[in-house]
Amino acid sequence: MKEVQILATGSYVPDRIVTNDELSTVMDTNDEWIKTRTGICERRITTGENTSSIAAKAALKALESSYIKPVDLDLIIVATATPDCYTPSTACIVQDIIGATNATCFDISAACSGFIYGLNIAYQFIKNGAKKNVLVIGAETLSKILDWNNRSTCVLFGDGAGAAILGCGEEKGLIEIHTGSDGRGANLLKCNAASVDINNKDLKEKIYGNTEDVDKSYLTMEGREIFKFAVKAMGETIDTLLNSSELTIEDIKYIVPHQANLRIIDYMIKKLKVDSKKFYTNLQYYGNTSAASIPIAMDQMNREGLLEKGDKILLVGFGGGLTWGGTIIEWTINKNK
Repeated sequence: MKEVQILATGSYVPDRIVTNDELSTVMDTNDEWIKTRTGICERRITTGENTSSIAAKAALKALESSYIKPVDLDLIIVATATPDCYTPSTACIVQDIIGATNATCFDISAACSGFIYGLNIAYQFIKNGAKKNVLVIGAETLSKILDWNNRSTCVLFGDGAGAAILGCGEEKGLIEIHTGSDGRGANLLKCNAASVDINNKDLKEKIYGNTEDVDKSYLTMEGREIFKFAVKAMGETIDTLLNSSELTIEDIKYIVPHQANLRIIDYMIKKLKVDSKKFYTNLQYYGNTSAASIPIAMDQMNREGLLEKGDKILLVGFGGGLTWGGTIIEWTINKNK
């Protein structure tokens, strides 16, 4: 069987920048309060674009930097917690926009771990010979599910999309993948699918019990519990990946974490006792873009020339579900091409 490689990357973020200072004009917060608690200085917010639009733009960026044509794609996976609609899938809408007429398309929902889950699925399809060229996209328009009166959540998130094209080759690419879930923590980070309207009050109480939370459709998060979960999940994932691959932390050039909160990343730097430069971060500019954060960061590193052929990078994420996952990749894109 062939090895599975990343052939190209792409990303897109909206032009509209919302700074901490701008948020302070519409809610009780300020730049220092946000930066000291999250590390975030600004975020991007869509103005009229939905998830499929920004996902397609990231996909086209990846296609432009590769030899792959849209018709060569035979699978499109979109990881998102903010789809355009319940049906059709965002992936099918992206397929139509970019002209990938030969692709099978579907969405996956794993919140901030979604891109890692997507890589895992793509790996299996390519490794067993079922598919040849797979487009994996992490895309979110989180601004549409935020309560902009709740500073504990709305200051954290932003919109954006990142993409990667995977294919087969002779050289080692994806070395090791690990994913996990724990539904017992489902209520710690969630957004209801839609408001529920049952006229019969007795029936509503019978089905849902306490009805106070039924009609909420904004993203909610238990911050302290998510922090504890995040550092535990990231630490265990990194250990699992290194042990399974028989590599050490010194073999890894960069760790690319889910860009959620600088405090979480700082905690991991201290725990692993590594130079902070080993962890790549860009959350100060984009905030938490959920499933898009890792592929946006990876594409930015690629465009900035930080990655050379043969470098080993470790991607690690965590999110609602609860979900987590990571992968070790040997970089196969020649930056001189």
